[in-house]
Amino acid sequence: MKISTGYMPPTSGQVLVNGMNVTTQSLQVRKIMGYLPEHNPLYLDMYVHEYLHFVGKVFELSNRALKSRVGEIIALCGLEREQNKKIEQLSKGYRQRVGLAQALIHNPQVLVLDEPTTGLDPNQILEIRKLIKEISTSKTVIFSTHIMQEVQAICNRVIVINQGQLVADAAVADLLKSQSQVQLIVEFDTPIEEQKLAALTGVQQLVIISAGVYKLTVAQGTDLRPEVFRFAAENNLSLVGLKQEQLSLEEIFRSLTVKTPEA
Repeated sequence: MKISTGYMPPTSGQVLVNGMNVTTQSLQVRKIMGYLPEHNPLYLDMYVHEYLHFVGKVFELSNRALKSRVGEIIALCGLEREQNKKIEQLSKGYRQRVGLAQALIHNPQVLVLDEPTTGLDPNQILEIRKLIKEISTSKTVIFSTHIMQEVQAICNRVIVINQGQLVADAAVADLLKSQSQVQLIVEFDTPIEEQKLAALTGVQQLVIISAGVYKLTVAQGTDLRPEVFRFAAENNLSLVGLKQEQLSLEEIFRSLTVKTPEA
C-alpha cells in the first residue's frame, strides 16, 4: 500500500496509477490519490474543521474551494456534530471518519485504505463499511483487510496476495464459484461413527459440527446426496437435515494462502 501511494520506493518493478509511475511521477500520483494508512495520521490537538483545512492547504486548494470542500466532506463523513471538537476528544470510529475525510479532501480519483476498520467496535465497523460503500459509487476504492466478511460486504473484486505473489484476482462471486470443492452439512437424529460417513465415495474431509451434525467436503460437481440417503437407510438413521454449501470466502482465502506459491 505504501509503494502504490508513493510513500515507499519499490526495490524492483514499478507501479502505475492512471498510466503514471508512482516513483518518477510521485507528486502527480499523490494529487489523484487519497490514502488512509492503518495507523491514522491525525494531529490530536487540532479541531476537526481546522485539521481538514490544514490538509486542504497541503494539497494547494484555494481558500474559496477549500471552504466549500471542507463543508462537503464533513457532511459526507457524518462529522457535522464533531467538526468543532478537538480530534483527541473523538471516539476511534469518529477518528476513522476524520481519516477518511482527510484522504478525500482533494477529491481524489483513487482512494487507498489500509485496514480501515481495525480496532473498531461492531457498530463502528458497520458505519465505516457503509461510508466506504457510498464513496465507492464515485471513486475507485482499494483497501486491504484480513476480514473476509468485509470483502463480501464491500467489494466487487478481490485480489489475494500470498508471500508477495498474486494467487487470485476475480469478482467475489466468481471466486466463490471457481473453487474445486463444496460442502455438505448432514444432520442425523443421533451421533454416528464418523469414520463410516467419511468412508463414503467422494468425501474428501469430514468435520464434526455438533452431536449428529457433520460437514463433508466433496469435489465440485459431486452429488453425494444419494450416498447419504443410502447410508442413513442402511444404518437405520433418520436424516434430519441435508444442505449443500459453497466454501466460505475465509476457507477459500486459507486454501489459497497455505500453499507456497510457485517461483
